[in-house]
Amino acid sequence: MLEKSNFKNQIQKLIKSVENQTYLLAVSGGADSMVLATLFLECGLDFQVAHINYHLRNEDSNLDQKVVEDFCQKHQIPIHVYHVSEKDNKPENSIQLWAREIRYQFFNEVQEKENLDFLVTAHHLNDQLETFIINLSKASGISGLTGIPSHKNSILRPLLEFSKKDIYDFAKENQIEFREDLSNKKNDYLRNKIRNQIVPMLMETNDHFLENFNQSLFYLNQTKTFVDQKMGEIEKQLTISNDQYLILNKEKLEQESDFVQFEILKKYGFDKAEEIKKIFTAQTGSTFFGKEYQILVNRNELIFTKSIIDENLEEEIVLCQENNPNKNLIEIRVSDYITVSNDVDQNIEWFFDADTVAFPIKVRRKMEGDFFYPIGFGGKKKVSKYYKDEKMSILAKQKTWILVDGNNDVLGIFPLRQDKRYARNEKTSRILKIF
Repeated sequence: MLEKSNFKNQIQKLIKSVENQTYLLAVSGGADSMVLATLFLECGLDFQVAHINYHLRNEDSNLDQKVVEDFCQKHQIPIHVYHVSEKDNKPENSIQLWAREIRYQFFNEVQEKENLDFLVTAHHLNDQLETFIINLSKASGISGLTGIPSHKNSILRPLLEFSKKDIYDFAKENQIEFREDLSNKKNDYLRNKIRNQIVPMLMETNDHFLENFNQSLFYLNQTKTFVDQKMGEIEKQLTISNDQYLILNKEKLEQESDFVQFEILKKYGFDKAEEIKKIFTAQTGSTFFGKEYQILVNRNELIFTKSIIDENLEEEIVLCQENNPNKNLIEIRVSDYITVSNDVDQNIEWFFDADTVAFPIKVRRKMEGDFFYPIGFGGKKKVSKYYKDEKMSILAKQKTWILVDGNNDVLGIFPLRQDKRYARNEKTSRILKIF
């Protein structure tokens, strides 16, 4: 049963000094969020309201907004409304994911602007059950089966212990005005199908189904805490180095169970069984990319590095588009365009004959068949052979760029070695300086 007293007790379990914090409540106008706002009001907490009008249900969307605005106006609560428009680029598919991204971006902006401590959503126990079933169908492991966290990354969900029925009962008893989203009755989305078809059947199997499910979630969360501790101990035993990069012993990790492999690699964004198998059978030099990390396979090592989410992922970057014949000195500061490794001398200066190179001047990653005539060597050398002769590590190779001209001729491996074919000489009148 949902009451003001046990609701406040639930918040106090999540954070300390409840009365001294500030909150942003995500309020849609439905029963869940309107009850949440009413409870925050009754508890005397300092909060503001954020509402998203997606304009997907014509006048119904505007009526939802009016319910929220009327509540806030009546109780003098600051409200922030975002109207979704054409600039938000609604996709043909994945509407739910798109909508989630929009609202959380808006919530984060308001929270930062208003300097509010916590974002609060109205997720409840029935939402937990739906999420559990969805994750069960995705083979998401124990983390997915532990459900929606009640407190994570400054987001609070104090209604997770209460059922949808508890919320409706509280709304009825306290005569709280709210709007029903009739689109939830449609089975267009997986969550709606689970909510409207599967959950009712499960509830029929046991009068205390939700209560027992909640207790099972409690045990699963305790299990996860125990597993995380053990995984940390195992990973520590497998760690070869954790200085500049995390390096794990590939052979030893392969000897562990599929469960251990999954739990350790999942931390770094690799949670697909087929991909995990490929990691252990891949040849030296293979790279696997996740959202936040990438894995480099180096003999018997797995080297984890942060994925580079910037210009370094571009295949080709133009440094200088045109050759200006009126300039005797054309200068290109490469560090203005790419990140240069700290492992090399930063005082690189390469000089070329500007009349012999073709423009535009570009940098790109190594391509199959690349060759050049490196200064200090006798003749032609493949870039891959140069890497091998210099005994460059996989990580070092990934940090290098190939400097090329408009004909795609290699001008050098930046910042390691310049090509001598187009280098400045005694006959040069116009200079191209790369530094």
